Amino acid sequence: MVQKSDGMNYAPQGKPNPVVSKGEFAFAAVALDHGHIYGMCNGLVEAGADLVKVYDPDPAKVDAFVQKFPQAQAAASLDEILQDPNIKLVAAAAVPSERGPLGVRVMKHGKDYFTDKTPFTKLEQLEEARATVKETGRKYMVYYSERLHVESAVFAGQLIQQGAIGRVVQTLGTGPHRLNAPSRPEWFFKHEKYGGILCDIGSHQIEQFLFYTGAKDAKVISSRVANYNNKQYPELEDFGDATLVADNGATSYFRVDWLTPNGLGTWGDGRMIILGTDGYIELRKYIDIARESSGNHLYLVNHEGEKHYSLSGQVGYPFFGQLILDCINRTENAMTQEHAFKAAELCLLAQKQAIRVE
Repeated sequence: MVQKSDGMNYAPQGKPNPVVSKGEFAFAAVALDHGHIYGMCNGLVEAGADLVKVYDPDPAKVDAFVQKFPQAQAAASLDEILQDPNIKLVAAAAVPSERGPLGVRVMKHGKDYFTDKTPFTKLEQLEEARATVKETGRKYMVYYSERLHVESAVFAGQLIQQGAIGRVVQTLGTGPHRLNAPSRPEWFFKHEKYGGILCDIGSHQIEQFLFYTGAKDAKVISSRVANYNNKQYPELEDFGDATLVADNGATSYFRVDWLTPNGLGTWGDGRMIILGTDGYIELRKYIDIARESSGNHLYLVNHEGEKHYSLSGQVGYPFFGQLILDCINRTENAMTQEHAFKAAELCLLAQKQAIRVE
């Protein structure tokens, strides 16, 4: 069951849709610091990957994980996983500031790496990962879940590819999240560890902008952060926004926050409006407020008329199968390495340039 109250433990489940047979693609899970590891592993297992091992220094985290994935054997150390020649991919949801260095270590052991977003908290970490990818030929893939693990967002990409709204010229994204402070680990409130709100949850928004517009690069025109309502956590930013212009002329404005009220029936009313030259799409990803408690609503308006699609259970999550096949065939169908890194780079720049609003 998907946890609806708390985005930290949001782990969508889809239908099994294996792209490989049993024993063909083994992977391991390590660094269970963020609940997104469950969604990442669900996606890979549904696509046919074998989850063979798990490691975290905290035995309680490992016990909880093994209850959900009994097929995963608890490893005695990270080294045991890195030295295992059968393991092709390591999935991890470490503390954000540790994701980059862990990925470098994994790739240097000849394995592909799949990390939760945000993939880095510093530009230096990104540069080191870029150099290691070049040196090892391994993949550094990122779980940008707000597009990859949301059926309405997947379907929006398919509609755009079919030309349903013409050329995409702007994305307008909102990524509100419920803070749920008592359930958060200590690192969540330390700027050095989580990297700032634009670096963290802003990464979803920038990745979607690049993907839907087909852009290869962009400039951050302006960005802002604030702590409006959580002064007891002085290092937390509970609001951020940014404006970008892409290399192909498309623009983006997005807002992210930790201000979701308790009365909302889910952890955040994530939305995206995608404007094209011949129409527009609105995604209401997790809820359609005061109307439907279900998520995955897509509204399409173009020259042919208006349409509403309810997409839960209709589209699936093709990214995970494509990622497995990319690892086997050394292709780039799930996501290009440059795209994964460019989204990361732009969220780091937006964070670095941000004006603090008091």
